[in-house]
Amino acid sequence: MTNSASLADAPRIERDAAVNPVTGRTAGSVQGILLLIGSCLPVLGAVLLAPILPTLTGVFASVPGSEALVPLIVTIPALMIALIAPFAGAIVDRVGRKRLLVVALIVYAVLGTAPLYLDSLPGIVLSRVGVGITEAAIMTCCTTLLADYFVGARRDKYFGLQTVVTSLAATAFFVIGGALGANGWRTPFWLYAVSLLLVVPVALLIWQPRMQKTGADRAKLPPIPWRALALPLIVSLFGGLMFYSLIVELPYVLAGLGVTEVSTIGAVTAAASLATAIGAILFRWIARFQARRLLPLALGLGGVGLVIVWFAPSIPVAIIGAVITSFGNGILLPTLLTWAVSGLAFEQRGRGTGLWTGFLFFGQFACPLVLLALQAPLGSLPAALGALGIASLVIAVALAFGLARSTASPDSASAPVPAAH
Repeated sequence: MTNSASLADAPRIERDAAVNPVTGRTAGSVQGILLLIGSCLPVLGAVLLAPILPTLTGVFASVPGSEALVPLIVTIPALMIALIAPFAGAIVDRVGRKRLLVVALIVYAVLGTAPLYLDSLPGIVLSRVGVGITEAAIMTCCTTLLADYFVGARRDKYFGLQTVVTSLAATAFFVIGGALGANGWRTPFWLYAVSLLLVVPVALLIWQPRMQKTGADRAKLPPIPWRALALPLIVSLFGGLMFYSLIVELPYVLAGLGVTEVSTIGAVTAAASLATAIGAILFRWIARFQARRLLPLALGLGGVGLVIVWFAPSIPVAIIGAVITSFGNGILLPTLLTWAVSGLAFEQRGRGTGLWTGFLFFGQFACPLVLLALQAPLGSLPAALGALGIASLVIAVALAFGLARSTASPDSASAPVPAAH
């Protein structure tokens, strides 16, 4: 596989066409929308149940170890995505994208709604482990199919929209989770059944991008280009820390500045989500500047915003910092995804996407732990966020100089490589 050609040098048909090279079928907005909706499902595990955590703590207070087990109801799916997504990517490359996606959507609903009838806290946590596994499969399949169906400017558009819809979905699910939780702690789990509404449309309108190889040929999948993929994966791990830092911690920062009204916290969180969406929407038009320019920009904005939050003397200044960081994060995620997967051949794309998803979600899972570890010596949460911001600025500068000088820059890894037929 050759990664030496830049995206600008790729043939126009490779950059702009959306016709599958084997089947000749053209993916359109219907397929794109279905895959974007599917990409929102893993967000449920992160935010839907956060508003009911205090209630769950009270319900299971008498259960030994509940102090550790109750938070796992929210965090364990992200850890499972981080651990399982690379394996899901290997399955995707061997057995096909569509088959795994349909099965995962069904199992997701079964396991996601399991707490409706489970009374055991360990049993609920175990069901959440299963939810995380299905989320890994769904996210990997949806992202891989977006990369399969679309190339060039259309791929940039959908990668940006994926960040937009998941960011807005996170805000919506947080509000919905709180509203449903007012009717009982089990009620929010009904929302996991929504995946069943996607099963039939996915079965009818999503197709496997190419004929599967025979069993003998499947064992001969081309190896992952680790040398080209290693740096994107490492930066994506840090990107996961950056992206989820304010999603997780912004309410606590506002509380430290004296904000106690839930409506105010919700409004500020919504403003940050909107900034993320705007950054992701813009990616479609700025993607031509490629990762070697966009990564330093996105990480630089994220770092500046967190430093502003650190030193913010008032709520309006903290909001400005949060908006700047969120805008940078909106650019960051689609840039990282494009950098990581667009240089992969078809037979490598599932595994590459799975690895990227795993590294990103491990960053999400580790985010509160890293900030807690920083908070102890630095003395406050804003200082911990500021330290993360400084690290982001340092990485931005290193990437700006290192990638510009390297012959293996993101530009050289950004050309879509036609799959061998």
